Amino acid sequence: MKNKVLVPIIALLTMGILVISCVSCSAENSADKSETTATTSDTSKTDAIDYMALVNKTHKLPDNWEKELETVKMTNSVKDEVEVEKKAYDAYLKLKADLEKEDIYVDLDSARRSVKEQQRIMDEFTEKYGKDYALKTVATPGYSEHHTGLALDLYLIVDGKDITENEDMIEYTDIWAKIHKKLADYGFILRYLDGSEHITGYGYEPWHIRYIDNVDVAKEITSKGITFEEYLGTASSAKVDIDYGKFDIYSKEDLEAAVIQIKCQFASWEGCELKRIRYAGDEAVTDENLKRLNEINPDGKYTQVAEFFMDFHTPKDVGELTFKADTDYKDYNWWLGRTEDDGWEIVDKGY
Repeated sequence: MKNKVLVPIIALLTMGILVISCVSCSAENSADKSETTATTSDTSKTDAIDYMALVNKTHKLPDNWEKELETVKMTNSVKDEVEVEKKAYDAYLKLKADLEKEDIYVDLDSARRSVKEQQRIMDEFTEKYGKDYALKTVATPGYSEHHTGLALDLYLIVDGKDITENEDMIEYTDIWAKIHKKLADYGFILRYLDGSEHITGYGYEPWHIRYIDNVDVAKEITSKGITFEEYLGTASSAKVDIDYGKFDIYSKEDLEAAVIQIKCQFASWEGCELKRIRYAGDEAVTDENLKRLNEINPDGKYTQVAEFFMDFHTPKDVGELTFKADTDYKDYNWWLGRTEDDGWEIVDKGY
C-alpha cells in the first residue's frame, strides 16, 4: 500500500516509506508469521490518550501524544515491522480472527509513524526536490493520522499471495465490502470514504481503518455513512454538486480524477464549506492554456489542461486563510495539468 505522505508518482515508496515485495505465503499460516512485542508494560498509559482525537490536514496531533502512547510491534507476512497502539492492535487481532472464519485473510501494512520520522522525510524531499515539491507530496509533520498509532492500513492475502499494491487491492471490492461490515463491531471505522475527499483530504482507501475504542459510536458513524469529521462536527454534511457538463476530450473518469485533486486540496481550507465544482468545458483545453501551465511549472511537462470552477462558503473565523469571513465565493478558478503518467496536478487557482 502506498503511504499518504507521498503522491502516486512516487510509485516505489509504500505506506511505510519502504518498498514492499510481493512474497507468497499460506493464508492458513499467515498468522503464525506475525511476532508481537509490547514496547512497555505500563498498561495504565493506555487510557491517557483520547481515542476520539481528530488528526488531519487542519488538526494537529495533540501535545504529549507520543509521550503517552503505548504501542506494540509486530512483524507481518512480508517481514516488515509495524508499530501499533496497544488497544488498537488487540482489537485488530479480534477483527482478523473473525474475518478468517469467512476465509478472509488480512495483515498490517503500516500503522504508527512518528513525527520525527515524518520530519526526516520532509527534510529529505526538501533537500532533494525543493520546498514547493516537498509540501505537495509529503504530509506536514504533526498532521498525519498515522502519528496516532490508531490508523491501520491493511493488505490482503488471497490464495496464499500477499496483495500489497493499491492498484491490485482496489480490485477486490467484494472482499473489502465484507471487511467493512465487521469494522464497527471491533471499534473501527473506514476513514477515507469515496466522495468525501473535500472533508478528509484523501481519496477513497478501502484499506485504511481507524480505531476509536467505542463500538456504539463506530456503528453510528458506519450506519450513517459519514466521515469522522462530520461526526465530530468539524465539517458540514451538505451535499456537493459536481457538474461535468458536456465533454468530449476527456472521459468522465478523467474528470473525476481531476476533481478529487481539487477536493483534497480544498480540505486544507479549515471551516470552508464546498458547494459546487463544475468543469469549464472543452473550450479551455487549448495549446495556449497548456503552454501557460508549463511556463508556471516547467518541471510539470504537462500534456493536457483542464479548467474547473468552484463555489464555496467561508467560516466566520477564517484564521490564516486569505478569504473574507462568512462569504460566498462563486466561480473560483482551478487550473490542472495532466502529467506524462496521466495524473493531474493543480497548477494555478484563484480569480
